[in-house]
Amino acid sequence: MAITEPDTQELPSRSVMDESIRLITDNATRIMTWEYDRERDQLVTLYNKAMSSQWNSVTDLDWAIDVDPERLVNEQPSPVMQLVRAASEIPNSPIASWGEKEHTEAGIEFLKASMSQFMHGEQGAMMTAAKIVETVPWIDAKYYASTQTMDEARHTEVFAKYLHEKLGDAYPMSPNLDAQIMALLEDSRWDIAYLGMQIVIESLALAAFGDMLRRTNEPLLRKLLRYVMADEARHVAFGILSLSEYYENLSSAELKERQEFMLENTIRQRGRSTTPEVWDHLNVSLEEVLPFLHQASAEIGMHPTAQFQRGFFAKLVPNTRRLGLLDANDGYLRKAWGEAGLMEYEFADDTATDYNSYDAVAADRAAR
Repeated sequence: MAITEPDTQELPSRSVMDESIRLITDNATRIMTWEYDRERDQLVTLYNKAMSSQWNSVTDLDWAIDVDPERLVNEQPSPVMQLVRAASEIPNSPIASWGEKEHTEAGIEFLKASMSQFMHGEQGAMMTAAKIVETVPWIDAKYYASTQTMDEARHTEVFAKYLHEKLGDAYPMSPNLDAQIMALLEDSRWDIAYLGMQIVIESLALAAFGDMLRRTNEPLLRKLLRYVMADEARHVAFGILSLSEYYENLSSAELKERQEFMLENTIRQRGRSTTPEVWDHLNVSLEEVLPFLHQASAEIGMHPTAQFQRGFFAKLVPNTRRLGLLDANDGYLRKAWGEAGLMEYEFADDTATDYNSYDAVAADRAAR
């Protein structure tokens, strides 16, 4: 049979491909194993739970529900928009002239920005889970990571669909999230993919999704978030169960590297995340409005991410304790997090213990 060249007219141009494709060099070694004995009972239980808790993004969510973005943001105002409204009341603020129309538009844009980062983060989680399948040495972990890869694909799909069908155009991946995920995908150490994704980013996702869930009454979004959180809680438990075993055998120097990683990806980055792209869309300079946002925050005594931060660290700290990283190297991480006021969360429920409490999929099936 003759081999013909593809019709180049049917292919996207190089410039279009460059805008939508990212090339990543993964330095990790792939591992195959011929040891098929199921030796890790907790991972076997988690894998069985993952298989029974799969849900269908097409049939389990009612995409016919009408979503009015204006009503959505006006009925469930976010802490960010409370701060924006307060900043607009300060004399000489660049948004002092805003009325309800502008505030509603801003609320929609901030919601779209949040949902966009959820979508991008889920694709990063899908790729990281696929990397774990290839690099982790234990068959039980490979099995579970395979179910997580499917979960993350479904999450990426539903956030993309919600954005496209209900809200509008997505925002690009934020530089901070981009840097975090690319570092995990390029790192040669398989456990760093676990630590960064399962423990840090998935704990962050649980907090972010839970924060949005508390603030919205929109039925499609509520069910979507409940089902995604059910999966994410299992993913965090997976990281805890796997890494707590692996870290028992690492040297002090190796554990110090992991502790530094946790510091870099938690308290050292808390001030790095901003949303200049949203303000650009609203034709407002972030540099000009930022001092008024800070002033408004001080005057009304609130930080827009305070509740989210509490939710994040309330899971991250006890999860990290289960890994043995708090007290390694004479309590290096405990001291650093203690100085940041985070140790109040040490004995909260860790996700390996309470992941079943998130299982909205099983709850809905039982109710039916």
